Amino acid sequence: MNSSSSAVSLQYSPLEIRLNDLHFYAHHGVLPQERVVGGRFTLQILLVLAPSLAALERSEERHDNLEGTVSYADVYELAREVMAQPSQLLEHVASRLLQQLFCHFPQVQRATVEVQKDNPPMGADLRGCSVRLSATRAEDEA
Repeated sequence: MNSSSSAVSLQYSPLEIRLNDLHFYAHHGVLPQERVVGGRFTLQILLVLAPSLAALERSEERHDNLEGTVSYADVYELAREVMAQPSQLLEHVASRLLQQLFCHFPQVQRATVEVQKDNPPMGADLRGCSVRLSATRAEDEA
């Protein structure tokens, strides 16, 4: 294979950033005891951004930097803050997290959040129950 130092022109598809299996101890649930005692939760977060050449390609003035993309650490911190606010419904947690993601990261065009209660108090033998919610930035805000 012949490697060349000249760049090939590429057209990138939207960039997907995933944070997988984020674990939290939080106080969400319909039963009062769930909001007092708390339980374990797992989050999956998918962010879809327009590709940014500043993040993807190397150039003389800018290269390999966070401009145009999203810091994983900042997404985690936002998720941690949202999970710290007790809610009765996982649907509400997912909705609040999506709202915050779109507010804090203008680069995000679409996002999907899955919130799983790892051990729901229902007497069933299962790995957990989850809610998955997706949203797209309104065109007038893009």
